[in-house]
Amino acid sequence: MNIEKIKYAIFDMDGTLVDSMKYWKGLAAEYLHSKGIKDLPVDLNEKIKPMTMTESAAMFIDEFGIKGTVQDVEDEMNHMMDAHYINDVGLKEGVKDYLDNLKRAGVHMCVASATAEELVVKCLSRLGVYEYFEFAVSCDSAGAGKNSPAVYEMAAKKLGASRKETVVYEDAFYAVKTAKNAGFYVIGVYDENSRERWDKIKKIADGTICDFKKLKGEIL
Repeated sequence: MNIEKIKYAIFDMDGTLVDSMKYWKGLAAEYLHSKGIKDLPVDLNEKIKPMTMTESAAMFIDEFGIKGTVQDVEDEMNHMMDAHYINDVGLKEGVKDYLDNLKRAGVHMCVASATAEELVVKCLSRLGVYEYFEFAVSCDSAGAGKNSPAVYEMAAKKLGASRKETVVYEDAFYAVKTAKNAGFYVIGVYDENSRERWDKIKKIADGTICDFKKLKGEIL
């Protein structure tokens, strides 16, 4: 599909636009270690991967006896990630040029992320690409993680777009599957964090991007 045929695009942020997954992957351990909890289950990251920040915070309180409210825990984790977004997280190579090509073609774009909207705006603004997007929505705002299509449906509604004319860009297998099952055209974006499931992503996505910087005016 050529970019001239795209009218609307919904981008995931973490692992798709920016190289932030290593920080998210380490956030649970970073946070729990800061609370003096050293003995963590080996499957912790897999368990919380499809959860929103609110859901993860609630689980930490229930399973690890963290003191405070869900909002307290969520605020503390956001503060940790805020520092990473401000100082550490970088844009994937080729993303800015790719977004520029889409913008020039008249594509209306937004971000739909499991990350809080405030952090999305801070990160992408620092990296100089938030100007390409009309808005950002989060899974928390949609009321469900990306094992539900709610955040994509919310984004499409705000764009004024139908599913058939909207491309969703995602790096995580479960999110690719959710968007595809919901009727969107889905592009799987390679990220090292999703390497083990890349073959599965390629099988169900409508197309894939391994490297943004190698694309010249096309989406595939």
